Amino acid sequence: VQLQASGGGLVEPGGSLRLSCAASGVTFTRYGMGWFRQAPGKEREFVAGINWSGSRTSQADSTKGRFTISRDNAKNTVYLQMNSLKPEDTAVYYCAANRGDYELVPSGYDYWGQGTLVTVSS
Repeated sequence: VQLQASGGGLVEPGGSLRLSCAASGVTFTRYGMGWFRQAPGKEREFVAGINWSGSRTSQADSTKGRFTISRDNAKNTVYLQMNSLKPEDTAVYYCAANRGDYELVPSGYDYWGQGTLVTVSS
């Protein structure tokens, strides 16, 4: 199983980025997917989750109204659209897969991607 995250980079405050996570080696529709982030010196935290069909999602309060999680099962890919980015969004962003539903804690996931760095700075 491989999860390949991409799309990170340097962006100014107020800007946007779209992260992608491509899965291989799994039957994608059997997995709930999540995005987490980890800033330097902090614990990994939940950002957003989506069920297998995309019909149900959850988000952290800190990202509601700014971030949107979605998935394209035909492409085995989950996305995180990030708008109105703030300096406090700076972190390494990880995608994760759980056989079954998505979970709100890192320990609930079976597989992890390698992470992609998002830096929000002027």
